[in-house]
Amino acid sequence: MADLNARKRGKKWEYRFEAAKIDGKRNQISKGGFSTKKGCLEAGAKALAEYNRSGLKFSPTEISISDYLDLWFDTYCKMSLKYRTQEIYLGIIEKHLKPAFGHYRLASLNVTVIQEYVNKLKLDGLAKNTVVGIISTFSGALNYAVEPLKYIQFNPCDRVKYPKYDKKEDEVRHIISSNDFNRILNRFDNHSHFYIPLLIGYHTGLRISEVFALTWDDINLKERTLTVDKITVKRNYGVDVRQALKKKGKKEEKSAWYFGSPKTSSSIRSLKFGDTLHQALKQLKATQLKNRLEYGEYYTDIYKKPELDEKGNTIFRLIEIEHGIPCDLPVVNLISVRENGQFISTDSFKYCSRVIHNELHIDFNFHSLRHTHATILVENGADAKSVQERLGHSDIKTTLQTYAHNTEAMENKAVEIFEKSVLSTT
Repeated sequence: MADLNARKRGKKWEYRFEAAKIDGKRNQISKGGFSTKKGCLEAGAKALAEYNRSGLKFSPTEISISDYLDLWFDTYCKMSLKYRTQEIYLGIIEKHLKPAFGHYRLASLNVTVIQEYVNKLKLDGLAKNTVVGIISTFSGALNYAVEPLKYIQFNPCDRVKYPKYDKKEDEVRHIISSNDFNRILNRFDNHSHFYIPLLIGYHTGLRISEVFALTWDDINLKERTLTVDKITVKRNYGVDVRQALKKKGKKEEKSAWYFGSPKTSSSIRSLKFGDTLHQALKQLKATQLKNRLEYGEYYTDIYKKPELDEKGNTIFRLIEIEHGIPCDLPVVNLISVRENGQFISTDSFKYCSRVIHNELHIDFNFHSLRHTHATILVENGADAKSVQERLGHSDIKTTLQTYAHNTEAMENKAVEIFEKSVLSTT
């Protein structure tokens, strides 16, 4: 550490200390004009501490966890994470982490206090996935404090043990049987604007945000392929994500639907589809053209307006304008629209899910279609790598561990393979 020196120059005092060399040459920081040696040394000590902290306005040994979480969110999360992930992390920070740990100093945090908190969450009845989500967020923040910031030497979350949980029914991923899926389509037939999203989910395994972002430019009816290169995401505009959280559910909340980038680079993909979906898409395209002609100037066109997000990246807000009103923005020909061309969002699909639950009594969410699609493929011998690429997973372990569950059909097939192998050797 650099030494602080003071010397008298005429009637005034000056402090001086060594700074980092520049181009191999000695570099000193100094300031004069102090009336007393004591005042000079005090100012010099503050300047040296400020220099050693690289301009930070706090000492890492003194910062509270509350302030540190704000720092982590502003310097890392905003610039590195997708908007929806930012919302989730900020919710966890404000609702869970700050109330529990905000008053502690970052440097004094230990494994015991985190372990006690984890145990309490379990006793309070929180699901394992919820507890893991909270602690994983905290762990991510503390990892950043270890590297690259070097505020603490190790992450205490690494030593925390999760309590044992009994597996509950609501943690099981549900597979939609062919009979149940037909019941769903009978309830939401080809006259419903949920019919095509249901078919796409079941026949391709796309995520719900990917399905509702599909445009006709993404569909090649001749080759029977579709391309996934964007998602729809609801986000507040014109305000910081913290302000969006404060205004959530209030009248002054300003939100809109945007095109966003897919979950990972592996999510950008092209995949083939079969005759059932092909025929349905052909019929839909003809129906939409008919509707456009019938509504005329009152048909709703959807445009994309470029804006900058918190990272400085270009994003596109979806704007609805009647066809009779001129607009210079690029038109977006979405597949999932209402009869009059209005946008259908993933929020709208919640109604469909409620009906399937309450009227048809089927355990369902849109992700069940993705899970079902993958399971059907694996049951019938599809190559795991092909399933991974079809689903857009970056890691094949995710495909095998999350979606390829051991169904009764797979068990029977395993027994059959074993029996044939044994018989062939006797």
